[in-house]
Amino acid sequence: MPQALVNDLLTLAAREAGEIERRFPKVQRRVGGYNLDALVPSRNDINLAHLLVGSEGTLAFSTRIELKLSPLLGRRAVGAVHFGSFHEAMAAAQFIVNLNPIAVELIDRTMLGLARDIAMYRPTVDAFLRGDPEAILFVEFAEDDDENLRRLKQLGELIGDLGIGWDRPGAKWGGVVEVLDAKLQAAITEVRTAGLNIMMSMKEAGKPISFVEDCAVPLEHLADYTARLTEVFEKNGTRGTWYAHAAVGCLHVRPVLNLRLDTDVRAMRAIAEEAFAMVRDYKGSHSGEHGDGIVRSEFHEFMFGAELVRAFGEVKDRFDPQNLFNPGKIVRAPKFDDRTNFRYGPGYRAQEMNTALDWSAYPGAGGGFQGAVEMCNNNGACRALAGGVMCPSYRVTHDERDVTRGRANALRLAITGQLGPDALTSDDMAESLKLCVSCKACRRECPTGVDMARMKIEVLRARAEKNGLSLHDRLVGYLPRYAPYAARLSWLLNLRDVLPGAAQLSEAVAGFSARRSLPRWRGDYFRDPENAGTPPSSAHSRESGNPATGSPLSRGRAEEASEVVLFADTFNRYFERENIDAALAVLSAGGYRVHFATPQGERPLCCGRTFLSIGKTDEAKAEAERTLAVLAPFVEQGMPVIGLEPSCLFSFRDEVPALIRSDTAQRVALSALLFEEFLAREAKAGKLKLPLKPLSKRALLHGHCHQKSFDTMGAVESALKLVPDLEVEKIESSCCGMAGAFGYHAETIETSRAMGELSLLPAVRKAPDDAIIVADGTSCRHQIHDGAGREAVHVARVLASSLSPRAGRGSG
Repeated sequence: MPQALVNDLLTLAAREAGEIERRFPKVQRRVGGYNLDALVPSRNDINLAHLLVGSEGTLAFSTRIELKLSPLLGRRAVGAVHFGSFHEAMAAAQFIVNLNPIAVELIDRTMLGLARDIAMYRPTVDAFLRGDPEAILFVEFAEDDDENLRRLKQLGELIGDLGIGWDRPGAKWGGVVEVLDAKLQAAITEVRTAGLNIMMSMKEAGKPISFVEDCAVPLEHLADYTARLTEVFEKNGTRGTWYAHAAVGCLHVRPVLNLRLDTDVRAMRAIAEEAFAMVRDYKGSHSGEHGDGIVRSEFHEFMFGAELVRAFGEVKDRFDPQNLFNPGKIVRAPKFDDRTNFRYGPGYRAQEMNTALDWSAYPGAGGGFQGAVEMCNNNGACRALAGGVMCPSYRVTHDERDVTRGRANALRLAITGQLGPDALTSDDMAESLKLCVSCKACRRECPTGVDMARMKIEVLRARAEKNGLSLHDRLVGYLPRYAPYAARLSWLLNLRDVLPGAAQLSEAVAGFSARRSLPRWRGDYFRDPENAGTPPSSAHSRESGNPATGSPLSRGRAEEASEVVLFADTFNRYFERENIDAALAVLSAGGYRVHFATPQGERPLCCGRTFLSIGKTDEAKAEAERTLAVLAPFVEQGMPVIGLEPSCLFSFRDEVPALIRSDTAQRVALSALLFEEFLAREAKAGKLKLPLKPLSKRALLHGHCHQKSFDTMGAVESALKLVPDLEVEKIESSCCGMAGAFGYHAETIETSRAMGELSLLPAVRKAPDDAIIVADGTSCRHQIHDGAGREAVHVARVLASSLSPRAGRGSG
């Protein structure tokens, strides 16, 4: 740094020393303005680098940074202190800090409720939550084991001394839930650090808005400050959401506002002015740790006074005389409520549109489709390159267009007319969604629940209505309709991968890549057993007996889950019937009477999945309605519906209830289980008695994307571990890359292969020759076969091969 600049800065700080002493907040968390107090003459440790801390890129940029690292914390203990009153939690913080915890973090009632609505966080919340608290303070200690336990005991005694107990009513209800498990502690930390995104997962038109969120006040005033601020919110017709750092008096508070409305914009200014006045009265900081930006820079003169604001301007001008570095922040800022700076500026509105799926949980046009799209708050969790699944195409291309956030922003701009007319059905929009493989990872892993797989269905539907379908799409989508006829010509169709030039012809005519083999049609495809049928109450009943269990079904309700319905999907029925045979053998050996849902005189049932993949929602609905009508009598008698193909089975739990809003669809959704889910559930309940013998092998398990999205990988592992002495190792992988028809298309095969090469295919190639490769997804097995030259099998086949020779066989 030039000496002249250093001298100027030190002179400025000396000149303003008195004002700095009077006006700068004396709290631990504060980053408002520039850190002139670090340069005053009374300090004997002047370091000009402190001036750059919190300067938000307005003064300089760094080309090299040296970090000072600290050792990782050792064993920890966490006390989740429940409170029946938010005020009681805030009042308790000043006493809890005397126990010298390393952190005291807040989660309020709103955040608890929102977190429980997010699939990936629900198990964590359920693990520590007791009752219905208004707030929880997570008090964390990091001493040795004995000291941690001693301080947890002190914490419990302190809470009791404050008059709070599990047996107390109202505001004094509460107590300490001790958390000593390291995995649960890490999961709690993940929930806390995701606080912003959890808050933004609200589905209503109003959202928690950041402008007074970062205030910090002395700890002794925290309870009074939060109570008064709550009154300000209520006076302006809203409520606040609260979380974060209770130990240092810095809470992240966001009032819920809809900034599309003039009334809420005016309320935002009123709240800001009253809130910052309170903070100044308490000698706190209006900008605790997240910086000033546009939302707080306007208020510097109110907080620091005109003299210090002029000094901030001098600092800026000395460093950046041409005002090139992040202008309009900290000094010379615009009005924070200038709507031209809003994400949803003046005139922002979505065009009305027809939608096929149920978006009613969200506000806005298209029956709520607009609100669902706008759930993306640009947090960027989808840009992960490791761990989880989201977003598999981005992991290959590293292009913002190919990440959930990029696609959501493109959709938002399209439906609000910012990309021109008919943007939703344009070729550009199709291009932006082309590499979305509908893995459903964002459904689970996006903190705000942006479900791009469902949104893509709406875009495909709109494009199909406008432009029709290609031959490729027709062959993919209408597969369940023509499969019974194609199977009779299996010998002819399978020549595609045998005759020279046939694969190239299929690519030229129908877009199926010549570099990818197609699934082989089975002439001996699976046919529902002659005695398979539906319960007697059905109009299409065919009573059935089970060779393994005896007489036909005659009870009015299934007893103790001893009767099940096995849904034979199109893919396994016509391409890999051995999986259905294996599942039937395992279920029968376990003592279950197996029924098949069979429509009389019609082609086999279908979930509608393939039609959804090409946007033909009416056809998908027709298929699903056929299937629901046949499954309903089974479900009414308490039978679970068991499926083998994850993409098909989870259609009943995901898209079908969104497509068909009926009680029947909801009941089937609740009854639909993957084969391994059912077995794991029965085993846990002590009901499963399978005669299995050791295989003396290890199993490498790859999870289908939809299994991961619905958090059922644990069930697959549990089912495999039923085999004596079988070592199960899960392959940490994102999408396999096939994703239904995606991996077969000439335009996307390179991306498909690149996805497989990220982790799955290398792991399979390294596997010992005697290892069993397990993959429940049809497309996953095909990718493994094509890319690694190994046969992958369904979990049902693993269990069937482990059956004792004495085990029974049969069907219902």
